[in-house]
Amino acid sequence: MANALYDKGREGFLAGDIDWDANTIKIVLIDEADDTIDLAVDDNLDDRAAGSRVATSAALSSKTATNGVADAADVTFSAVTGDPCESIDGYKDTGTESTSRLIFNIDTATGLPVTPNGGDITVAWSNGSDKIFKL
Repeated sequence: MANALYDKGREGFLAGDIDWDANTIKIVLIDEADDTIDLAVDDNLDDRAAGSRVATSAALSSKTATNGVADAADVTFSAVTGDPCESIDGYKDTGTESTSRLIFNIDTATGLPVTPNGGDITVAWSNGSDKIFKL
């Protein structure tokens, strides 16, 4: 597959349910061997198997949405252990998995896949024109 937005994430932006700047947005490292992604059907975090979620970040900081391009400060996961991670999901965190809307999946990036070894894992967003993603 390639980097993509979840259909329900797109819908969330269009319906005004997701506000990139104002909402709490987090990312999670995903072991795709433990879950099959479905960009058209998966809508909330609980649609990604709990066993596939290796590590979850704090809220993204320094978010911007200039010209429809989403960006944020790079993220560091501390002392990560667990299964190999083939992708990263981004989602709007409501505090409840069944209402935390999935936004994007990144599976093509420098450093992916990554195998946790107990050390830190840093996600450095692209400095290219599309940054994290572009609507």
